[in-house]
Amino acid sequence: MAFRLLVRRVCVVCVRDLQRVPASVSSFSSRVGSSPPLFSRPLPQLSSRRSVSFNVQDHEDFTDRVINSQLPVLVDFHAQWCGPCKILGPRLEKAIAKQKGRVAMAKVDIDEHTDLAIEYGVSAVPTVIAMRGGDVIDQFVGIKDEDQLDSFVEKLIGQ
Repeated sequence: MAFRLLVRRVCVVCVRDLQRVPASVSSFSSRVGSSPPLFSRPLPQLSSRRSVSFNVQDHEDFTDRVINSQLPVLVDFHAQWCGPCKILGPRLEKAIAKQKGRVAMAKVDIDEHTDLAIEYGVSAVPTVIAMRGGDVIDQFVGIKDEDQLDSFVEKLIGQ
């Protein structure tokens, strides 16, 4: 788990460094032969704000990004081996994306974070819990269609 965090941070630093390559390097590469410029299109800007959808790393990360979140948060308790979870995950992502930053989604793998699953009474996957200000607002177990998910998310935002 710590290794993943380290790799993520190293990758972010490398991408940021690539974005700061001086113009002389880029123009040099375009003068060499007929090869295209080193950076023919700009790299996407990395923002310092956190993503609306994220994987929970540990209990401290859960507390920081879910319990203490200013936004309402959907917590998706799932497992790699769970077929319905693989169907529900993309549907949840789509429902969250429609809200354009008004709600966040935390993804919790129950095999990696058994303590969180036990703490929130997860006995089957997929389980989705809607939270605001650290309080559980609503939840469901199993798979839902896109319309049901949209109304579930709207209800979380509207409360």
